[in-house]
Amino acid sequence: MAEATSRRELDPDPDPSIIIIGCGVAGLGAAQRLLQHGFSRVRLLEATERSGGRVWSRPFANGLVEIGAQWIHGPSKQNAVFQLASQYDLLDEKAMSENNQARQIDGRPPGVSAYCTSSGKRIGPEIVVAVTELYSTLSLKSKEFFQSKTEPVLSLGEFLKLEIARCAEEWKDDEETCNLKLALLNVEFKMECCISGTDSLDLVALQPFGEYLTLPGIDCVFPGGFKSLIDAMMKPLPKGIVSYNKPVKCIHWNGSFKASNTQEHSYSVLVECEDGETIPADHVIVTVPLGFLKEHYKTFLRPPLPASKINSIQKLGFGTNNKIFLEFEEPFWEPEHHLINLVWEDESPLLSTRPDLQKEWFRKILGFIVLQPMERYGHVLLAVLAGEEANFMESLSDSEVKNCLTQVIRRFTGNPSIPLPKSIIRSKWYSDRYTKGSYSYTAVGSSGDDIDAIAQPLPLTSTKAQPLQVLFAGEATHRTFYSTTHGALESGWREADRLNNHYLPFTSINTKL
Repeated sequence: MAEATSRRELDPDPDPSIIIIGCGVAGLGAAQRLLQHGFSRVRLLEATERSGGRVWSRPFANGLVEIGAQWIHGPSKQNAVFQLASQYDLLDEKAMSENNQARQIDGRPPGVSAYCTSSGKRIGPEIVVAVTELYSTLSLKSKEFFQSKTEPVLSLGEFLKLEIARCAEEWKDDEETCNLKLALLNVEFKMECCISGTDSLDLVALQPFGEYLTLPGIDCVFPGGFKSLIDAMMKPLPKGIVSYNKPVKCIHWNGSFKASNTQEHSYSVLVECEDGETIPADHVIVTVPLGFLKEHYKTFLRPPLPASKINSIQKLGFGTNNKIFLEFEEPFWEPEHHLINLVWEDESPLLSTRPDLQKEWFRKILGFIVLQPMERYGHVLLAVLAGEEANFMESLSDSEVKNCLTQVIRRFTGNPSIPLPKSIIRSKWYSDRYTKGSYSYTAVGSSGDDIDAIAQPLPLTSTKAQPLQVLFAGEATHRTFYSTTHGALESGWREADRLNNHYLPFTSINTKL
């Protein structure tokens, strides 16, 4: 990692006031880096009562479950979160092994899978292997268009469906087996929707899809919960640096504001909080989720954002991926299974019908992940679903969700006597007023250039005479690691380094490769 000379080493006099909006991974990463560079007037404003943002570990059953970020995706030397977790000694021996870091699984839950059908049957490995290998081949093929100047269709979904239809014409199986293969491919589509955080793969742009980088390593979890990373990042920060329950109403920039306690210095930015407090600053780093920006970009900054930045905020996708954790008295699943896939036999990616949300929202659930080891979690299953169905699920009561999913489990296992789960906890990211969803993706009509446009600081033509005022971080501002915690962390570091370099004499930046 490149190391730049600290601003403090070369110019110890100016100590600008820096406000960071949001105390998630990006905000904490920026704060840590700024303090390491020698900046001391750093303050974080957090809208909620806790740190972590979309990292949220909560007590459930025998341990902690992750309402937000679950895994370190691609735990290897290139992953900033993995490196920081290693530095803090937060991971177990298996996650730290060279073998674990070397393997590639493309962001899918690790472990042994079972495939159960809506008629209560099991699907044998011979069909499953053939279908998963086909989908993997088509997925890799879809990523080749990133380097191409042309694309056959606009969306990932359209491309995959055309390829599947072409392959299906060559199948020699009977009609029942062909339909089962299509139903299995539909499970893969649901998985991809969850990975991308989108309602439909028809919304995901094909050409930029291959720019997203998947790192090597079998996805791993924090034994002490993802919050252990947040706690470790918080520990060295100065006491009182974070102000909680402090939502920001508006960032006034490109101005000349005075602090109440001094008339000597003029600040270019004034942060107006919802409680009425106004805080002048030299620089503001905005780390709010893209979902929040989509809803509030008209009023969140004054003067308004430039049209180019607004255009990119509108074009990029930001979807919901929700979780439902169910605790059971006793496991009804086999101990070797890590994932129980739900295969609806009447579904196919080639059929364009959408289920009735109210009656069949649960069909979007791709399956149940078995949380392991049992000693850490208890008998807990995790259901994941994305898109409009995930949004609708938030409107239901806990008992409605429990009853509904119990009926689904009984149907797919063929066991009508499986009891109701003893407890439930779930995420509701769409209705969270400060997130309005889970994470970003490159929607049809957008590209990596839009990610860069959102990340560009204000004013757009920053100079020494007209310096950086508003900077932007968060997963949606990382061109190749969007939607991930390591992307969020790197973006926070990036903006801290940007400020450090801004205060260095341009001829004095000392970078060691």
